[in-house]
Amino acid sequence: MSAEEVPPIDRAIVQDVMLANPRPVGRIQTRRITMQPNVPGGLHLHNGPVVGSIERGSAVYQVEGGPEHVLEVGDTFYEEGARISRFDAGPDGVVFLAHFPVGTHEDPTLTML
Repeated sequence: MSAEEVPPIDRAIVQDVMLANPRPVGRIQTRRITMQPNVPGGLHLHNGPVVGSIERGSAVYQVEGGPEHVLEVGDTFYEEGARISRFDAGPDGVVFLAHFPVGTHEDPTLTML
């Protein structure tokens, strides 16, 4: 494809998630989370869905009972209602954006298990 054929804007869908438990959303909080190299995230649970993407580095991601996945720059993830066994920073650490859709007067929570 030549430069003349390249569209000026490309809108690629990188994640399209059907929520397992749809809920009223009054706001979406986005956090940039930085983990130092080789830091384990620990077994945890959120009070609602989380969608995100890796900006720098890598992480080992595992929903409890499921296979491990290595997430790298540009990869997306989705968590909802499941216990997350691993979200461990790789050897270069990890920086990721996490988006938390919550109710109007609700704050996202992280419960370590």
